[in-house]
Amino acid sequence: MAHTLGLTQPANIQHPKISFTAKEIDVAEWKGDILAVGVTEKDMSKDENSKFQNSILKKLDGLLGGMLAEVSSEEDFTGKAGKSMVLRLPSCGSKRVGLIGLGKTASYPASFQRLGEAVAAASKTAQANSVAIILASSEDLSNESKLSTASAIASGTVLGIYEDGRYKSEPRKPKLNSVDIIGLGTGPELEKKLKYAENVSSAIIFGRELVNSPANVLTPAALAAEASNIASLYSDVLSANILSAEQCKELKMGSYLGVAAASANPPHFIHLCYKPSSGPIKTKLALVGKGLTFDSGGYNIKTGAGCSIDIMKTDMGGSAAVLGAAKALGQIKPPGVEVHFIVASCENMISGTGMRPGDIITASNGKTIEVNNTDAEGRLTLADALVYACNQGVDKIVDLATLTGACIVALGPSIAGVFTPSDDLAKEVFEASEVSGEKFWRMPLEESYWESMKSGVADMVNTGGRQGGAITAALFLKQFVDEKVQWMHIDLAGPVWNDKKRVATGFGIATLVEWVLKNSS
Repeated sequence: MAHTLGLTQPANIQHPKISFTAKEIDVAEWKGDILAVGVTEKDMSKDENSKFQNSILKKLDGLLGGMLAEVSSEEDFTGKAGKSMVLRLPSCGSKRVGLIGLGKTASYPASFQRLGEAVAAASKTAQANSVAIILASSEDLSNESKLSTASAIASGTVLGIYEDGRYKSEPRKPKLNSVDIIGLGTGPELEKKLKYAENVSSAIIFGRELVNSPANVLTPAALAAEASNIASLYSDVLSANILSAEQCKELKMGSYLGVAAASANPPHFIHLCYKPSSGPIKTKLALVGKGLTFDSGGYNIKTGAGCSIDIMKTDMGGSAAVLGAAKALGQIKPPGVEVHFIVASCENMISGTGMRPGDIITASNGKTIEVNNTDAEGRLTLADALVYACNQGVDKIVDLATLTGACIVALGPSIAGVFTPSDDLAKEVFEASEVSGEKFWRMPLEESYWESMKSGVADMVNTGGRQGGAITAALFLKQFVDEKVQWMHIDLAGPVWNDKKRVATGFGIATLVEWVLKNSS
C-alpha cells in the first residue's frame, strides 16, 4: 500500500506462524507453557466430597493434589461461557493449567472458536510459546464433529493471537508458536482440516487489515493493487482485470461513476476470476462487494451523533470479505466451480465535480435513478457491479455491503441481514454459516415497500426514507439483477466492525468460502 496524505506507511509485519499438531496422549505426559482444558458447566460438577466427576479433571486434580477443585470452588468457577481460570504450577510438566468455560453445552463451531480465542488471550498474558488444548468431554463427538471442532479451535487461536500493529510505533509481538490439540484424533483428514483453518484464518486477517487501513492509505488504487497481488500469488487459478474510469464509461456505468466523480482519487473497478486449473466447470458464482474506501456522505454529508464518519474507512467491508474469500480460495483451489470477485471501488467525497441531490444518473442496464440522497451511494456503485456480474454468465450472485444503518438498528452489531427471493440460495448460505459460526438473519423483501422508491421524473429514487430502510435498499439492488440469476444481498454494516475494540472483524469471509466449497462438491 502506497502512502498518501500524512506520510503514513504501514509497517510490513510478518505474523508469527503457529504450528498446530493433533495428538492422542495422556494429559499428564504433556510438557509446555499452558495446558488449557475446555469445560462445560456439567464437567465442573463435583461429588459430595467436592471431587471432580469428569475423568480428565479428576486426573489433573489428582496430579495437583486437589488444588484444581479447591481453587475452582474458591473462585466460584463453574464453567460458564466467557469465564476462565489459570493456575501457575512450577513443579508440574505444564507451567500453567487453565480451565476455559464453554457454558452449559458446547456443540457449535462458534463455541470452540471462542475457546481458541480464550486460549490465545491466556497465552498473551503468560507470554507462552507452547500450548495444549483438550476438551474435558469429547467422547460423545462424532468423527466429523471432532474435525470441525479442531478446525474451529485452531481458527479461534490464530485470530485471537493476531493484533494489527502496522500503524503503531511499537507493535506487540506475540510469542505463541506451537499448539497441540489433544484428544480429537490424528491422521491426514484432521491435518487437512487444520490446514484449511489456517488458510481461512489467514484470509480473515487479510480482510481485517484491509478494513483497518485508513482511507489515506487504502485508496481505490491501493485496494485494486491488493486485489492484483492476490491474483499474482495464486496465478495458477486466479486472474485480475482492473478497469479504469474510461473503461467503465465505455460500459455505461453511470451510477458507479456518479459516486466517484467528486474524488481526487480515481475509481478502480476490480474483477478477479477463479478458475480451477483442470476439470469441468459445474457452477459459476459471483461475489460482489461494496468498495467505498471512504464515505463522507457527499453533499448529504454525514453530521451529528451516530453518523460514524470517523469509521467510514469501513465502508469497503463488503469488498474485504470478497477479496479475503478470493485469497482463501486461491490457496484451497476447489474443483468444478468458477468464481468472479467484483468490486466497484471508489470514494464518496465532496467537490465541484461531485454528484448533487436531485441529479439523475443512468446505470449500465439503462435504468435511470434520481439521487435524492448522496449518502445512499453504496447501492449506486453496486447497481453497475451487479449488472456486470450478471453479464459474466453466472448462476448465483451474493453481494455484501455495509449498506444501511437501518440493518444495525434492526439486528444489532453482531448479526448480518440477508435478503433473497431464493429459498434454495438462502438454505445454502445458512448451512455454510453453521460451519463458519457467523451470524445471519433472513429479512423480508417486502415488494409493497417499492412504492416509496418511485420517482416522478426517473425510473426510481435511490432511497425511500427511514422506515424499512434496509428492505428498500435491497429492493433497489434487485432492479439490477437478471431474473434468471439466483441472488442474495447481505447487509453486514453491524458485524464488519468491533466497536468495543475499535477494529475490524473480517466478517463474511469464512461463510463465503464454505458456500463456494458447497457449490464445488
